[in-house]
Amino acid sequence: MRGVALWFVGLGTVFLLLGMVWGIQMSATQNHILSPAHAHLNLVGFVLMSVFGLFYHTVPAAADKALAKLHFALSAGAVIIMIPGIVMAINQTGETLAKLGSVLAVLSGLAFLAVIVTSRSRV
Repeated sequence: MRGVALWFVGLGTVFLLLGMVWGIQMSATQNHILSPAHAHLNLVGFVLMSVFGLFYHTVPAAADKALAKLHFALSAGAVIIMIPGIVMAINQTGETLAKLGSVLAVLSGLAFLAVIVTSRSRV
């Protein structure tokens, strides 16, 4: 695995470890108020990033496109902005970052769709 596929899987694994530590912390303190942010970190941060990375590993021609790098930037930005934004929304200190992160997540999905539509594979 190399290039953008490795970037996705590598960053997804970082998000996985952060989510696991956060889950342990919530369990130890019996405070699960931030569980929606924790769930989004695991789903968008680990699961989606891993799926994207495995796609790019399986379809290397798609990984070589500039659009794949934009897709990675949008995906990473979505998680990095959305998760603190969800925490802020839960704590009632603002929803702007959650909204911005959500928009980036949708743009990431659209970029992935564009990658799929424009890719030709023999898989």
